[in-house]
Amino acid sequence: MKVPFLDLKAQYESIRDEIRVALQAVLDNTAFAGGPFVNRFEEQFAAFCGTEYAVGVSSGTTALWLALLALGVGRGDEVITVPNTFIATAEAITFCGAKPVFVDVDEQAYTMNPHVLDSAITPQTKAIIPVHLYGQPADMDPILAVAKKRGLLVIEDACQAHGAQYKGRRAGSIGDAGCFSFYPGKNLGAYGEAGAVVTNNPALAARIRMLRDHGQEKKHHHLEVGWNARMDGFQGAVLSVKLEHLPMWNEARRKNANLYNDLLRDMDGVLTPAEAEYAKHVYHIYAIRALNRDRLMQSLAQKRVHCGIHYPTPIHLQKAYEFLGYSKSSLPVAERCANEVLSLPMYPELSSDQIAYVAAAIRDSFR
Repeated sequence: MKVPFLDLKAQYESIRDEIRVALQAVLDNTAFAGGPFVNRFEEQFAAFCGTEYAVGVSSGTTALWLALLALGVGRGDEVITVPNTFIATAEAITFCGAKPVFVDVDEQAYTMNPHVLDSAITPQTKAIIPVHLYGQPADMDPILAVAKKRGLLVIEDACQAHGAQYKGRRAGSIGDAGCFSFYPGKNLGAYGEAGAVVTNNPALAARIRMLRDHGQEKKHHHLEVGWNARMDGFQGAVLSVKLEHLPMWNEARRKNANLYNDLLRDMDGVLTPAEAEYAKHVYHIYAIRALNRDRLMQSLAQKRVHCGIHYPTPIHLQKAYEFLGYSKSSLPVAERCANEVLSLPMYPELSSDQIAYVAAAIRDSFR
């Protein structure tokens, strides 16, 4: 049996007719850059997240960057985040002219450890970016408590957490702003690049709308230097269709994760992901931790089970950020996880037979 890491075609086949109608509507209206289909998705996504506003942009990276810019983060500032995330989280900070400061993560949830935040804060600290990793929210209450005490902004990197919940609140709706990626492989994926910022702050939403469109308040009236970061109409239309299915797809992911948990429970050398008591995990990634991870991955590949690693080298040890001066063992939990995590196949259409085959292949590999 072949088990792909991700199967976007299976999802497309289930909504093919809806997608064709949506794309034809964009063509018929020639609404290609921004426009009514993006506006409609923004309204729908804000309602889904439980926020007043959503602003569609060109990618999740852009969402992080524009949110930071719009909140006034710039040269000389420091922004605290975690190293076990996609590099875009740090790039957005850097492209504002600010400095990323990394803190370690919780051993079980793999998200920001709130207990180490105070020691990382300096007079230059302006904001905190917790990352809702793999589909599970960070522990937001203690993070927000530190931010309030120190007068800091909180921007949620929710790029992997569409529909995840923290104590009943949707990811992205809890801090000053929430940033989402709609890269095709995400729980809510576009058919190309797209992203969004959600917020309850009308001034922030208005400024991001200007920044994404060359700093224009209205056509030919540029109040500040902006950028071309608009969402296109095709992506808005596709995302509106897929948003209707997202709750069902997330529940399918949770069901698949529970089956993995049952089949891999108590296996020596394998640690299954833990759902925090405060969270509703949506399993963008189903990441186990395994001894001899690389050997296991090679063995699974031979059995036609395709896996991934998120992320093999933490950002603080990447060459791009060596100028920050971090060394090996400076963030031990994140580094240990990077050596052990293995992402198994996970998508809503994954069958129980496929999951059973993956679990059996893991058991055979360890035997």
